Amino acid sequence: MRALIFGISGQDGAYLAQHLLERGYEVVGTSRDAQVSGFGNLTQLGIRERVRMASAAINDFRSVLQLLAKVQPDEIYNLAGQTSVGLSFEQPVETLDSIAGGTLNILEALRFLNRPDAKFYNAASSECFGDAGAEPANEETPFRPRSPYAVAKAAAFWEVANYREAYGLFACSGILFNHESPLRPERFVTQKIVAGACRIAADGGQGKLSLGNLDVERDWGWAPEYVDAMWRMLQQDRAEDYVIATGQTRPLRDFVAGAFACVGLDWREHVVSDRTLLRPTDLQKGWANPGKANRLLGWEARRKLDDVVRLMVEARRAASV
Repeated sequence: MRALIFGISGQDGAYLAQHLLERGYEVVGTSRDAQVSGFGNLTQLGIRERVRMASAAINDFRSVLQLLAKVQPDEIYNLAGQTSVGLSFEQPVETLDSIAGGTLNILEALRFLNRPDAKFYNAASSECFGDAGAEPANEETPFRPRSPYAVAKAAAFWEVANYREAYGLFACSGILFNHESPLRPERFVTQKIVAGACRIAADGGQGKLSLGNLDVERDWGWAPEYVDAMWRMLQQDRAEDYVIATGQTRPLRDFVAGAFACVGLDWREHVVSDRTLLRPTDLQKGWANPGKANRLLGWEARRKLDDVVRLMVEARRAASV
């Protein structure tokens, strides 16, 4: 089996590549320039030499078409595009182009090449749902996106659904809630918190960490488990969309408290609120029902927030030794 991963250099791409290699796949990953790009995450996981890299720009249809024709993958995973909700407010055009435009290019290339046999996974996002309603979000919950990132992800989701229905492609979306790991860059608040707690502890308990709204609530899971859900979606006989989450929602302050507790500190003595870090709009609560994935994919999150925090702190401290 040959898999093509758009966005292999990110957190999910690296863990997915590892997951597929363990199952005997040939893995091809893309970058805008495979000759000069750095792939630190792949190197960190010890799999860089086992992955074949190819150059491709996901927002360039000709580039995507040529790559698919050359690689002839059995499975395609689209994890590419701008990944930060916060950054999407500063780069809305790039966000929409790389996510919605890039997804459309892959779908149209599959249609053009007449590849209904190829299975396509698209990374959707819980951000599409907007603020939580009276019930936890499932596959039937309407989208109410509240950021340029969420708008782009919602558009890509419906592109996938349209091509599945109109052209018979095996195309599905995983609506993933927050999932973290040591591979997260510090522009993500979870890694910023972990890095800040470890830095302050290393400095003898001196220093402060500036954060935005600590009252937001999210469903946080462990990224290596979530790539298994992606793979399972493409092993089904029928293409369907799935919500992937732990089913447990906690406030951000719990993540903060847990990270500082892991290094022997009281977060209340070191964390300060900075209003400049607040987004123009933000989701107060993310709430999920992953029951369909539990039933049909046999997938269930084993690690919840407390485990995620501990594992991230342990990895950060080990890396600094």
